[in-house]
Amino acid sequence: MELMVLLNALVTRLLFVLHSLIGVWRVTAVKKEPKYWLLALLNLLLCLETGLTLKFKQGRGYKWFSPAIFLYLICIVPSLWLLEIHHGTQYCGNEPGAVQVNVSNQDFNQSRESSHGSEGTDHHIIQTAKVFVNQLSTICETVWTLALHQTFLLLLVVGRWLLPIGVEITRDQLSQLLLMFVGTAADILEFASETLDIEDVRKNYALINAILAVWTWSMLQFPLDLAVQHIGCKPSTSARRIPSLLLCRYSAELWNIGVSLFIQDGPFFIVRSILMGHFRIFNQMLVFFTAKNILVVTLQLYRLAVITLDFRTTVLQKSRKGEVCCCPCEPYEARAHATRQENEMKEFVAVPPKEESQAPSEDH
Repeated sequence: MELMVLLNALVTRLLFVLHSLIGVWRVTAVKKEPKYWLLALLNLLLCLETGLTLKFKQGRGYKWFSPAIFLYLICIVPSLWLLEIHHGTQYCGNEPGAVQVNVSNQDFNQSRESSHGSEGTDHHIIQTAKVFVNQLSTICETVWTLALHQTFLLLLVVGRWLLPIGVEITRDQLSQLLLMFVGTAADILEFASETLDIEDVRKNYALINAILAVWTWSMLQFPLDLAVQHIGCKPSTSARRIPSLLLCRYSAELWNIGVSLFIQDGPFFIVRSILMGHFRIFNQMLVFFTAKNILVVTLQLYRLAVITLDFRTTVLQKSRKGEVCCCPCEPYEARAHATRQENEMKEFVAVPPKEESQAPSEDH
């Protein structure tokens, strides 16, 4: 097992565990009930997955699916749900970050003066850590929740980058996937922060749960790698199986369209339409992003129509010429099969039969 692969696999999963533990700590601090520390037991699933991956896959990833990302979602999403549902009423100033930094620096100086010359460096480090933790606890709850959302999405992208890739996915495909994840994470963060910050939404408990359910549903696209990989099909696929051929040729494009329509932009558009149509909630950003969702859904449907018409034209042209419409997403296997048959025919024609080759020697 390569050392870098081992380090990347372990460090990435350690970051996932630490971030989920911070989320559990915030839930326990907000709810003021120690029983919520039981949420930390979900990290045992990630530890089990780490051991199995190191044993059977030598630390590398799987095809089409990332169990580490999926289990990280299971560990952190419940904490974010509880924090969003609670949504503390603590007052936040205009610049809470700057105020907290000034206070923390003052406390650090006081702790340094009190510990100087008394118990040494170790005591100073402990006191500094205590002051730092106390100051973190005084930060506004809404600031903490937003910070957890932001770091959560950033860690999803960075973690997918650091996780060792399997033999089924290339570096080029990984770079495409990461660029898609960056745009997706920005849209998801905007959806959660923009809708849940509306005052009328906060007064409706059922509406909060519905928005969080859609937000959780949109997160399920991160463990999947189908957006950059083609689903393999055999060269012997019959031309009569048109849906199979279409999926074989445009699997990555169809997956992107499906994610946009059924996992991200489609559900986001439905939620925003309900907010404006049924609950009569209007603001500039809500109208803008609703229009953006409409545009994206329309363009995805247009892309689907273009792909279908192009594929239909290709099939009709090949059927008129009498050619067999094979799957173009497996060109190597089809080309190898054709080359192997051609070589066999050449060998059969080039090598004369044994009886004809021995005939001149007998006459002589």
